Amino acid sequence: MVVPAPDLPARVRIHEVGARDGLQNEKTAVPTAVKAEFIRRLAGAGLTTIEATSFVHPRWVPQLADAEELFPLVRDLGVDLPVLVPNQRGLDRALALGAGRVAVFASATESFAKANLNRTLDESLAVFEPVVRQAKDRGVHVRGYVSMCFGDPWEGPVPLRQVARVCTALRDMGCDELSLGDTIGVATPGHVRGLLALLGEEGVPADVLGVHFHDTYGQALANTLAALQHGVTTVDASAGGLGGCPYARSATGNLATEDLVWMLHGLGIETGVDLGRLTATSVWMAEQLGRPSPSRTVRALSHKDQ
Repeated sequence: MVVPAPDLPARVRIHEVGARDGLQNEKTAVPTAVKAEFIRRLAGAGLTTIEATSFVHPRWVPQLADAEELFPLVRDLGVDLPVLVPNQRGLDRALALGAGRVAVFASATESFAKANLNRTLDESLAVFEPVVRQAKDRGVHVRGYVSMCFGDPWEGPVPLRQVARVCTALRDMGCDELSLGDTIGVATPGHVRGLLALLGEEGVPADVLGVHFHDTYGQALANTLAALQHGVTTVDASAGGLGGCPYARSATGNLATEDLVWMLHGLGIETGVDLGRLTATSVWMAEQLGRPSPSRTVRALSHKDQ
């Protein structure tokens, strides 16, 4: 039953991360053909932005070592296929394959910058600057991820102004959009509103922001609604609730795309996503991985079909 609520966007763009963020933490290798079929099915369900892979060194994320093999299999699907590029070498590899959208991955904290990038926060930003500049010179869209925006497993609560400093640095470099990551899932709605309000004061408007919530404490949908009420219209989610973070053990699964779509459609917000086809895709992917989907909506809808 659709019951719209006031002061919410008419449409939300879902930035689907299941094929990259969702699979990067799997313990066993997922065949390239399965990844490609997963992306095809996600596109067939109506998702128009599907993060395909990461051009990171295989030693750091072995599950995504097949980026050069995978990307050509899906690049002609007619949807946006962002790829993660950690440095100049990663950008060169992505551009050689015709990638039109890339993402860099920054941290709001020193501890996670060292764990994830083996650099200080400022050193990592210095590495990204020429990468972003070259990508923009080539006409490539650049997304800037900012992880640990709401809490860090080593440092605890993260000051809002510290997050804002990293966000403004990425915007000044030329990033077209920013994704605010609740990497360990500790955010609550008031915290989300506080950060978004400060970013607005610092000249980073809601229309260039996306939100990326993990559901560790069951707050992902509540936090998403708070962001929508503030004017954010891009939400990251992972089909079937797949994913975590290999560098932060306390990070559990991403917000499930199906759970997000159920809420958005109930609010009368357009997504362009066919929930039935999306659910079937996540059921299929769960079969490939040999375990049930953690998404509540997938479980509820697939149970009805039995």
